[in-house]
Amino acid sequence: MKKVMPIYGTRPEAIKMAPIVKALDASPDFECVVTVTGQHREMLDQVNELFGITPDFDLNIIEPRQTLNTVMAKTIAGLDAILESEKPDAVIVQGDTTTSTAGGIAAFYRGIPVVHAEAGLRSFDIFSPFPEEANRKMTSQISSLHLAPTSVSRGNLLREAIAEDDVYVTGNTVIDALFDVVELAVPFTDPALQEIAQKVAEGTQLVVITTHRRENQGDAMHGVGRAIKRLAETHPDVLFLLPAHRNPVVREAVLPYLEGLANVTVTEPMPYGEFTHALSLSTVVLTDSGGVQEEAPSLGKPVLVMRENTERPEAVEAGTVRLIGTDEERIFNDVTELLTDKAAYDKMANAVNPYGDGRAAERTVAAIAELLGVGSRLEEFDDGLTRP
Repeated sequence: MKKVMPIYGTRPEAIKMAPIVKALDASPDFECVVTVTGQHREMLDQVNELFGITPDFDLNIIEPRQTLNTVMAKTIAGLDAILESEKPDAVIVQGDTTTSTAGGIAAFYRGIPVVHAEAGLRSFDIFSPFPEEANRKMTSQISSLHLAPTSVSRGNLLREAIAEDDVYVTGNTVIDALFDVVELAVPFTDPALQEIAQKVAEGTQLVVITTHRRENQGDAMHGVGRAIKRLAETHPDVLFLLPAHRNPVVREAVLPYLEGLANVTVTEPMPYGEFTHALSLSTVVLTDSGGVQEEAPSLGKPVLVMRENTERPEAVEAGTVRLIGTDEERIFNDVTELLTDKAAYDKMANAVNPYGDGRAAERTVAAIAELLGVGSRLEEFDDGLTRP
């Protein structure tokens, strides 16, 4: 039996790792040793609890306002001792967080093969998103197996001279997780959210908003706050839901603009199951998140992305996602269009999502089995896009 160690630390990683952990646990070929860093704490724990995951190791590195350098240093140092004692046959890291890159470096320096899930995403701007674009490029350089979610990501890796045999298209495990959680129909615990659900059932439109990106902090984030205020005042019959990121910089920039608006509900970060429920109720999603660009289209929801570029161009090409940046006027106009123009709305809502079919974790485990000599790959995911 081969020992495989998934390493993750943030809520998005936990969501996308959960189906992989489940598939590893179900396989007779693997011992799964779950290791978390706690880069996010409460949000990470909520996802693990939802999916029934109890980590074997927890670094618990979280500190208020710690720097990226501190996260990187503490993660590598903490993982090194675990890797030395556990001696896994492979480590899995996911995506582009500081935990992901630190986990890859710690394993690589120990001579342990690194499997990179959600590999090959690129914005082609090293500073946007920051630090994610740099993180994922660094992780690509030290990985033995690159699990690309789409053929676009596969092409990015091949253009960077990654060996073709080391790249395998799986689809994105976020779709596996989404399908699992939608079936659970997790109820809202907050009375305010219960009231929103009731009003949506009666025909009220709902805009779900998430914002937290480092590159948007500052003047851009204030513009987001002003745009939400204008939208709420212009469309008093529309509900706006903002699960506020815990970063005080984000809250100080956005929340003052929303005070006293009866149709705006601000909550603490929502547990993943409840957030998925909110997405399913939404009319429009306004976000600067990466994962939401994949999740919401799977539920038939148009996504307006408050970024200048995206490492997920597939949905832009398919028409489910639109890049709008952080200009206040653009945010206001584009959200208004989708709330008032049925033809524009239907065009985005009915576009095909290219991100997965719910079998990405199964393909992931098969590819790891081949890497470690105990199995063979399955047929790659066909996203319907032109293969480079």
